[in-house]
Amino acid sequence: MSRRDTRNIRKEVLPNGLRILTEVMPQVRSVSAGIWINTGSRREPPEQNGICHFIEHMLFKGTTHRTAEQIARSVDSIGGHLDAFTAKECVCFNTKVLDEHLPVAFDVLSDLLLNPLFKEDDIVRERGVVLEELKMDEDNPDYLVHEIFTQNFWKDHPLGKPILGTKETVRRLDQKALWDHFHRYYTPNQMVISAAGNLEHQRVVDLVSRYYAGLGPSTDELPEAAPQPHSRITLRNKKDLEQVHLCLGVPSYPLPHERRYGCYLLNTVLGGGMSSRLFQNIRERQGLAYAVFSELNPYRDTGCLSVYAGTSAEAALKVVELVMKEFRDLKANPVPPEELRRAKDHLKGSLMLSLESTTARMANLARQEMYFGKFFSLDEIAARIERVTPEELVEIASEFFRTNQVAVTALGNLNGMKIGREQLNC
Repeated sequence: MSRRDTRNIRKEVLPNGLRILTEVMPQVRSVSAGIWINTGSRREPPEQNGICHFIEHMLFKGTTHRTAEQIARSVDSIGGHLDAFTAKECVCFNTKVLDEHLPVAFDVLSDLLLNPLFKEDDIVRERGVVLEELKMDEDNPDYLVHEIFTQNFWKDHPLGKPILGTKETVRRLDQKALWDHFHRYYTPNQMVISAAGNLEHQRVVDLVSRYYAGLGPSTDELPEAAPQPHSRITLRNKKDLEQVHLCLGVPSYPLPHERRYGCYLLNTVLGGGMSSRLFQNIRERQGLAYAVFSELNPYRDTGCLSVYAGTSAEAALKVVELVMKEFRDLKANPVPPEELRRAKDHLKGSLMLSLESTTARMANLARQEMYFGKFFSLDEIAARIERVTPEELVEIASEFFRTNQVAVTALGNLNGMKIGREQLNC
């Protein structure tokens, strides 16, 4: 792998604290650039839940230089993409264009972040759009069960609040709240700008400097309290659903934890693919679910390992029992060498395949900078994955899978179904 893992990555920090990262990929014709802001739904006060996502929408509604239509047309007309998303711990605005069009696309991207309008009539219109987005998610049961699970797991903490906000909080957002939040977080020392593709590092630095070098950093302290997980059992009846949607989870490691590679491998063995234990047992051998998987949601200071399954009301308790059986087995028995080998190869292969596009490389640069302040090469990551032993997986499983730590949410036509702590014995 070494010969192919010579990534040409450079970093520059402007005097105002803005970090610029580039990766040269001379074999492609595209460039992806992203502006990442160190905010997200976990930094919202409860009464303003959803404000980060709302601001993300509003920045596309027009600037002092462009109308909403001109923003959309400016990158469309050169065959590029302009996009944005809000997560729990960051907001990102990004573009992907042919290398020759980077100056134009970056001008549009920077216009959004430097010259927004937040006009009253746009706020009213966009409120309607976000309320429809909320209804759409309410109609999606596998999304909804994860949302209910998350709200209960991180109860009374911003990490548990929905990224979109609620009907009540979205209706309350006004122009002053948007401007206050924007000025507090959209500052150079809270930003990372990353770019990957057919580019020259110094040209990117010059381009970024032209727009951002004159901005002053914020002096705001941004404290964050680490959340406490709650192992609640939540049963939500929704009679119009054909399936019961189950989400079971336990606390796991924060994203920068030294044992994160073991944690990713444990997740891969448990439910991270078609050869995983949950998929093979619950779907293939028993035929009890079409969709069944496990996933990791790690954050700066905490994490959650969760299992999802969609099944019939009659089989729901059986599925819970089978998941607990897998938890117990991972604690009691080391993963056999050939299964661990498969999991390691799966994890390394997925990682390498995920980095084939300029957009993925751009995001990878920014995330490593935001969480670690340094860059890990594929060789380093592969070596860390290889070092994980079966004994380490047993230790991690023993730490995670404890009866009193398991949280469950069930959503569907439950017909009086009950789940007690005794059924979560692991």
